[in-house]
Amino acid sequence: MTHVNLNDGRYTATLFKSHIENNDTSECDDDEQWTIEIFERDLDITIVKNDENLMEIEFLNIDAPIVNAFRRIIMSEIPTMAIEKVFIGENTTIFQDDFLAHRLGLIPIKADPRLFEYRDENDMEGTPQDTIELSLKIKCVKNPEASKETGVTDLYLNRNVYSKSIKWVPLGNQSSFIKETIKPVNDDILIAKISPGQALDLKLHCVKGIGRDHAKFSPVATVYYRLHPAIEITRPIHGEDAKLLQSCFSKGVIEVKKDRSGKETAVVANARDDSLSRNYYMYKKFEDAIKMGLKKNHFIFYIESTGILSSESIFNESVEILISKCRNLLREVQELKES
Repeated sequence: MTHVNLNDGRYTATLFKSHIENNDTSECDDDEQWTIEIFERDLDITIVKNDENLMEIEFLNIDAPIVNAFRRIIMSEIPTMAIEKVFIGENTTIFQDDFLAHRLGLIPIKADPRLFEYRDENDMEGTPQDTIELSLKIKCVKNPEASKETGVTDLYLNRNVYSKSIKWVPLGNQSSFIKETIKPVNDDILIAKISPGQALDLKLHCVKGIGRDHAKFSPVATVYYRLHPAIEITRPIHGEDAKLLQSCFSKGVIEVKKDRSGKETAVVANARDDSLSRNYYMYKKFEDAIKMGLKKNHFIFYIESTGILSSESIFNESVEILISKCRNLLREVQELKES
């Protein structure tokens, strides 16, 4: 664990009871000019967690605008497939057509966007190269196996319409180049509750898009970052006071251990997990015993995927997009120099 001087405003924002100081950012030391060599030398990236739908990354010695660029790209510039047009063949439910279309549009669809092109806005039919067709056909009917003892929820079939009822209808030669069945990410998303005799017969068109056009195309449920906390105990805290101090922080942040003399003493075990509640300010005796801050060059970055793409794929794609943006900027700058 890197030691941080909480009195050094260049690297640490200091937390007080009701305000923060030294919260401005700086790329490098005052006496060191920024260069790409210095940036490459100091940058450290650690993947803390890499699950299918959740990724946790730590960036060290990097500035906030770069981390925020990843966040914005992930939210708004990574393409996915989503339901764009809903053709209503039959809707005898109590739900209006536009209400159903809106709900269906927000269901994440498991499909690889790299296999498709962008569809023209004025194209109502689509082609196998730019459109995925799905079908939702369901009717609520009486359960023929129901008896007098059957509960109310089992008297009818298809009372609840779930996303598992949405089926892929391959267009043209799609079955030849799409190896995995296209379907909603989750089968148990409730679309509607319908009554006996009511039915839905819908044709759904999925197209390629990005979150900047509509939130339904965003590949993440959330993507955010926070600064790594820094905590320092400035004087020894023993006995019951140590246990009281421990209770003021998130679980695992402060531990009570015996020192060399055998006294129970509060020590900082894992500042990373602190929620920055600053509850120790409730006790006046702790106000001068704790210093808290945020490491301004140490970011904890979270990517939570909707399941359309893996969290790792999302991050890799964001890196490629940022590289492409940088190359375009350099090319435009060069063109300006030459003109």
